[in-house]
Order: sequence, then C-alpha cells, then structure tokens
Amino acid sequence: MNILVIDTATEACSAALQIGERQWHRFEICPQQHSQRLLPMVDELLKEAGATLKDLDGLAYGRGPGSFTGVRIATGMIQGLALGTGLPVVGISTLAAMAQQAHSELGATEVVAAIDARMDEVYLGCYHFDNGQIDLRYPEQVLPPQDAASLIDELPVAPTGVGTGWAAYAALNPKAWVKVTDNILYPSALFMLPLARQQLQQGAGSAVEDIEPVYLRDQVTWKKLPGRE
Repeated sequence: MNILVIDTATEACSAALQIGERQWHRFEICPQQHSQRLLPMVDELLKEAGATLKDLDGLAYGRGPGSFTGVRIATGMIQGLALGTGLPVVGISTLAAMAQQAHSELGATEVVAAIDARMDEVYLGCYHFDNGQIDLRYPEQVLPPQDAASLIDELPVAPTGVGTGWAAYAALNPKAWVKVTDNILYPSALFMLPLARQQLQQGAGSAVEDIEPVYLRDQVTWKKLPGRE
C-alpha cells in the first residue's frame, strides 16, 4: 500500500512516504516554521521515491492532540491534498505515534505518552501492545499531571514513558515508576505509517469533508470546510 503521512502537531514537523515495502521520511524540530517546511518535505519525498500523488492509495495526518496551530496546519494541508486527489484520509493520534515508536525501537509493550499541553496540563495516552497490535488503556485525555499520575499508577506493569510531559511536570511520575526515555519526545510521521496502513486496509479512510483534528480541550472549536460548520 502506498501512503503519505504528514504531522505538524508539536514542535516537530515530519513527513513519511511508503511505496510498496520501501519508506522515506523527513523529521525536523522547527517551531513556527511548519507551514514553510511541510510542502518542501513532501516534494522531496516524492522525488526521492520517483512517485507522484497519483501513485498513492491513501493519505494520513497527525490529528492531534498537540499545538492548536500545528494541528490546524496539518489538517488544512491534508484537506488540500485530499481535495486534489480524492484519496481516502485517516487521522493518526500523535500520542499513539510515539507509543508505536517506543514499541518499534525499544520493544515496549506498555507505553504512556504524555505531551506538555501547557496550562499545567498534559495530553495523556496509555497504550498496551499485544502481538504488535496497539490498544488504549484509557481514552486519550487532557488533565493535570497529578490526575494523570493516578491513572498511571493503576497500570498492571511499569510502563515506558515518552513525550515532553515528563520533563515538564515532575508530578507526572512521583514514584519514578515510569521508565522515561528521552529519545522519543515528539511524534514522527514515520511511525504513523503502520497505524495509517492498518486503518486504510480496514476501510476506515474518510472523505475530505469529514476530516477533523483532535484537540481534547472542549472549549476549542475548529471550522470545517464550507458547508460543514
């Protein structure tokens, strides 16, 4: 399956392309430069692969949670690509992408992804891997670090921690139970590829008018395409 994935939900900007069994990707930490860097990244990947958008079977994007502006950039970009190609689109959780990376690179089977959400809160996702399949322990949510720590304490085994939330809030890991890795701080489109492929193979792709970001904070709204407000 041929898939293009983009993500700009955090300080990182990334894109990944899969054509058959081969993969290409770009990853940069470039705060406030996502809108300038993303399209060149996509263009570079397609040129390296000798492919065009017409060769793709589907599109995917980091749907959040993360920076409001960053999530909007990826959502707007994927809407434009979907409108031009008619390809199905799937949204991939940024938290799940980091958990997938911990599983792929570290062999972790219990992962807690925590992104600093500012305002003394974290975006939290608790994941379990069984035979390579990822499952949520609890719904992804935004909550104070102390409340997140209470949820984490209920996990059956010591998890691996990924994301920027751990360094930002010591209260997230008061018992130092979580094995925090400093090597996975931001989501990468490369590790969204297997999650996107699974969803697309299951027929979960959406049409362009149904594409939505995920903010987790209820007070934030997103204006859809014209006619879809």
